[in-house]
Amino acid sequence: MSKTVIAVRGLGKRYRLGVIGRDTLQEEVAHLWRRLRGKGSHHVVDSDGRTAPRGGEFWALKDVNFDIKRGETVGVIGSNGAGKSTLLKILSRITIPTEGEAVMRGRVRALLEVGTGFHPDLTGRENIYLNGTIMGMTRAEIDSRLESIVAFSEIGLFMDTPVKRYSSGMYVRLAFAVAAHLEPEIFIIDEVLAVGDVSFQEKCLGKIGELVNEDRTCLFVSHNMGAIRKLCSRVLWLNGGRVALCGPTDEVVDAYLARQTASEGEFVPPAGDTGTRATDPVILKRVSLRNEQGAPASSFGNNATGILEIEYEVTLSTAQTRVGFSVYTQQGVVVFASTDADPDGRGTVRQPGRYLSRCRMPFGLLNRGRYLVGVFAERRLGRETLFRFMNTLSFTVHLVTGVGSMGDENRAGVVLLDCPWEILGP
Repeated sequence: MSKTVIAVRGLGKRYRLGVIGRDTLQEEVAHLWRRLRGKGSHHVVDSDGRTAPRGGEFWALKDVNFDIKRGETVGVIGSNGAGKSTLLKILSRITIPTEGEAVMRGRVRALLEVGTGFHPDLTGRENIYLNGTIMGMTRAEIDSRLESIVAFSEIGLFMDTPVKRYSSGMYVRLAFAVAAHLEPEIFIIDEVLAVGDVSFQEKCLGKIGELVNEDRTCLFVSHNMGAIRKLCSRVLWLNGGRVALCGPTDEVVDAYLARQTASEGEFVPPAGDTGTRATDPVILKRVSLRNEQGAPASSFGNNATGILEIEYEVTLSTAQTRVGFSVYTQQGVVVFASTDADPDGRGTVRQPGRYLSRCRMPFGLLNRGRYLVGVFAERRLGRETLFRFMNTLSFTVHLVTGVGSMGDENRAGVVLLDCPWEILGP
């Protein structure tokens, strides 16, 4: 029987509303600086702009229990605010639990956000040695892996450049390459891989598969249900800070997707999530999908075009900001995505005010079936997420023209391409 390397018992994390939780030295210094400037403690403002009563409590995690054995790859899923990031921060020893315990047996390497553990003024090469030293490796051990790390990251030309000049994609490449090649016993990955390009994401997923075959343990958080199904043998579903279900991947993912109800035609986000509070820099107000006549719609022919509208409010001037959407299947496979910063993707400065980003969505290549829409806002080339809402809308595509429209045939696949054929015979 495999050895248990992560044991979580009665884990809970409580935050006090209206009080800064100061778990780290950085937070303590920031709190002291505010007091010296005469600004006092932060307060919490709800979605209506009202100050929350001081002393109220919010449990980000409550009574969480699970075990993970050596060599397992376990996915962690859940909606925004479910407690996924809090759990990973506790397991990575970034913050401490309010109650319960989390026992980790082995060397842990975590990728929770872009550039975690890097010093911005050091070069890529220097950060490799810094990370390796922190993990307890000798210089000789790091030397033996350096060539492989550089090759995997594909940014060898920039190894002697300070990482503060790296793009978000370069950060991710180097961070993952370092983490994967320093051979941790336990590997913890948040949604950080979503920043990289598609080819590098596939490369990373392949490397994770190799680590699993080497009997290493991986905890993988993602909104990409396709990647979860591909990599994970078990899945932990968090809902409201508690374990909703833990079990075989297909069973848990199917139950999770069945519970994610998407609106038809128009979506207004519930108050309380990131991206709906008065203190957020960008606040999502409404998402709607309309037909070409401007009416809300949820059913389209494959010869039609939908009009997606994302209405939001900017409360603070934000640079390099972009708003976008992803269309994916009910199984969580992303079909396509786009942002209002296309084609260069950099985004623009958004001054405070109300905005409406509108996109024309052609359905000509989609197969018949039901699809879901997620929306997001981010800045600095995706390095910082301002809000992300999955399953905001659903729509159905039916075939009225082209391949498969003349009968009841159900062809496999997400897209339908009209591929010319010729038959050569006697």
